[in-house]
Parts: sequence; C-alpha cells; structure tokens
Amino acid sequence: MGFTDYIKFSGFGADMKSKNFSLYGQYLGIVLVFLSIALGISNIFHANAVIAFAIIAICQGIIIAFVEIPFLLKIFRVPDSFISFVQLLDTNWKRSIFYVINAIIQWLSLTCMATSLICLAILYTVNTIFYIIAAILKQDFHKSNVVASVDVTDLPVDAQIRSAL
Repeated sequence: MGFTDYIKFSGFGADMKSKNFSLYGQYLGIVLVFLSIALGISNIFHANAVIAFAIIAICQGIIIAFVEIPFLLKIFRVPDSFISFVQLLDTNWKRSIFYVINAIIQWLSLTCMATSLICLAILYTVNTIFYIIAAILKQDFHKSNVVASVDVTDLPVDAQIRSAL
C-alpha cells in the first residue's frame, strides 16, 4: 500500500462543492491541528499563566489530529478508551460540543494576557458554527473524500505503516 492509497487529492474539489458544513468543519479542524501546535509552542515562552493555555493548545492540537484524521488511530498505539472517545464524536452535535469546549478554554486564555491564542479561540468558534449549521440543516456527518477512501475499520489491527516504523 502506498501513500496515494490513503489520500485522494481529487476529492477536495468534490468536498468543497458539496455544501456540507461538516466537511468544512473537518477541513478547518485539520488546519487547527497545525495551528494549535504552532501557537501553543510559540506562546509557551511567556512568563505568566499563559504557559498553561499554551500547553493545553498543544494537547488540543494532538487530540484534534486523532479526531479529524481517524487513520492516525491505526498508526499509533492508543488506548481503547481514547478510540471509543474519538468514535463517540461521529455526529455533528457532538463535534460542535467538542469544539465549543475547546473554544471556551482558549477564550479563557484572554483572562491572563491577550496573545495569539485568540486566533485559536476564534477558529474553534467558527468550527463550532460549521458543525452546528450542519446539525441544524440535518446534513449527514461526512468524512472527507480525500481520506474517506480508506475505511479504518477494514485495516488490520497492526497497520502496515506501524510495522514499517
């Protein structure tokens, strides 16, 4: 199995044309993975309580990576309880609750100091809105066509990538 077996870049255009807000939320979630880790690292050097929010931002980025890219659950060894938590978030309403909690945490970082973590708070809020709109419009929860070509439940427990590492 090659890298192109897991990712189809042609599916991105189809996702954008679908007008399904859960797909928009998933793409913004993938962007938030990188932004959370990057902004968390950049804010960890403050000399006040913002450090705690920076560490939380890094943790949020890692958790969101597993939530939005379920293939990662097959690559890394994670506890079954974490896998069941991620699978629990497979509806629009539950994802919106998950992202509103993340947004509230980062909005609270403003109580210490105004930093670039406000960007995370805003984007978590926008992502919450995407999932709420999808839920209100009763749109089905879809996973992206870019990575949905591989059903993670069909992969072996010890994925080939894990053994290659």
